[in-house]
Amino acid sequence: MKFDFVYLGQTVLKYEVPLEIFVGLNDIYEKRKKELPKANKQLVGKIEDEVSLFFDGPPNDKMNQHNFLPQDILQWFDSVFNHYLTWNKVGENRRHINSIWVNEMKAYEYNPIHIHQGKLFTGLSSVMIMKLPTNTGIEYSAPEKPMNGRLQIIGASAGQFAKTDYSPNSKIGDFYVFPYDMRHTVYPFNGTKEKRRTLVCNVDVEYNPVSSRTAGGQNEWLLKCHDGN
Repeated sequence: MKFDFVYLGQTVLKYEVPLEIFVGLNDIYEKRKKELPKANKQLVGKIEDEVSLFFDGPPNDKMNQHNFLPQDILQWFDSVFNHYLTWNKVGENRRHINSIWVNEMKAYEYNPIHIHQGKLFTGLSSVMIMKLPTNTGIEYSAPEKPMNGRLQIIGASAGQFAKTDYSPNSKIGDFYVFPYDMRHTVYPFNGTKEKRRTLVCNVDVEYNPVSSRTAGGQNEWLLKCHDGN
């Protein structure tokens, strides 16, 4: 499994989505988007086109349970979240995929700073890059540091020399995984009729934050970072 990591007090892991998973998800969205449930009522995004592919949380006045995804795709998501937890030395846990949806942003739409939750407050969220505009428009200042249309993940660490945020130069097929309580945002873009399409998957994680830590896990993790492995 190919991945990279960024440490912001908590960890962001970036994966490469296998081609068959990427094509399968885009194909399901393209062919069935007119019948997919609208997700706007339970999301904070200032985005017109937000539709749900999967929901297995408690039925409510905003969303009923449904699934438009095959088992192999759901198993792939679970395998990635399991890898994230294993790599971060989280021991015994129970995972439950809560929701999966697609955001398709047009020019000037955006996602304000927010966090995620499912049935539980503990868990992992993610962002998969499915489509990007070739031109994100005019950067009205600091064009050498482009931010139009970018995802920004904000860490919980603070103080001098700490890395506090991550604004990747994303490419199609990137898949970012991070804890529910990491704040993040997506900035608007301008000057194009092209769209920016992303997929989000939330998984609840039930674990004991003390006993689930494997013996020596934190020291092993720090050594791994020091060695660059």
